[in-house]
Amino acid sequence: MPTIKDYVATIEGICGAEKDVIITFRLEEKDVAIANIIKRSTVKKSVSGFMLELEFQCMTFRLFRSGRTVFRSVKDRKMLNKILAALLL
Repeated sequence: MPTIKDYVATIEGICGAEKDVIITFRLEEKDVAIANIIKRSTVKKSVSGFMLELEFQCMTFRLFRSGRTVFRSVKDRKMLNKILAALLL
């Protein structure tokens, strides 16, 4: 059974007033991760197929076709893991 670590290469925090997090997916699993996320969330906006603004459980985030995702206002690592598990697994 796959885990979050099978899909995620790095998790980076962004400094600022709000806790934003950048997730980079592993190259070999990038396409599967993107497909799973799109399937389980609602597309709010698409920019030339390069970037999608998505909504999942009242959280808006951006998904880039390059294999990166930016989550805004993440409270803590536990919340992030819960969201990633729901989107990816």
